[in-house]
Amino acid sequence: MTAIELNNSAARIVVRPDLGAGLTAFDVRQGGGWQAILRRVDPATANPFALSNILLVPFSGRVSGGGFSFDGTFHALPRNVEAEKYPLHGNGFSANWDVISQSADAITLSLSSDGPGPFRYEATMYYRLEGASLVMALSVVNRAKIRLPYGAGFHPWFVRDADTTLSAPAGGVWLEQPDHLPKAYEPVASHPDMDFNQPRPLPARWINNWFDGWDGKARIEWPARGLAAEVTASQALRQYVVFSPAADADFFCFEPVTHPVDAFNLPGSAEDHGLKILVPSETLAVETRITVTA
Repeated sequence: MTAIELNNSAARIVVRPDLGAGLTAFDVRQGGGWQAILRRVDPATANPFALSNILLVPFSGRVSGGGFSFDGTFHALPRNVEAEKYPLHGNGFSANWDVISQSADAITLSLSSDGPGPFRYEATMYYRLEGASLVMALSVVNRAKIRLPYGAGFHPWFVRDADTTLSAPAGGVWLEQPDHLPKAYEPVASHPDMDFNQPRPLPARWINNWFDGWDGKARIEWPARGLAAEVTASQALRQYVVFSPAADADFFCFEPVTHPVDAFNLPGSAEDHGLKILVPSETLAVETRITVTA
């Protein structure tokens, strides 16, 4: 286990290079103490799903049917999480990343991966603290000999208080089946408790849905703590996921992603749903910034 702390006195993060280059904390300084923006977890955890943030590469979400067909070839994908029925979130989130460079407030990590399935890629992850902002930049280069559809994203677990609100404009939402695959796509206006076009509390129930038509800007507020976070995402991240198991959960996930769950197998082409077709040596780059204010 290797945990690396970055601290610029206004914010701090703890990075686990050996566990998917994920985070175990993102805190900001407030009133002489530290306030958690992402949930704080055991820095020695061995479970990537117990982290504060994981990286989604070379795809996000679940993939049905044992894999996907592309350019006339079926590409099998193995299950990678024992408790899951389908392959989930690629493999970057559980891999051991190398530290390329490090300073007091920034770190660059890299991963060279032979898999899963047909994917052969090199990824670079860059975390940087700027005042009370966290910048996360992820890029992936296709090193396979064929063109393939790639996806990427970030999966942070934000602190959830009783009064937490979310604003994240979207046009449509994917509903989920019991196995967490997409069931139907509907306008968000048809689901008022998931319509985050205006600030609203999170639903007082299970939510695990994928939203599109996003402008790349969201706002989270914690009124009782006197804090807010502006989330901004780069052009390729025009969809997001919201997950929280119940009203009494102490976290919720707001995940900027390139595509919905099972985008490889949804009707239409992979590109129709946000996956990026990379020819050999082509790169997909995504970035998200979380800026915390009083």
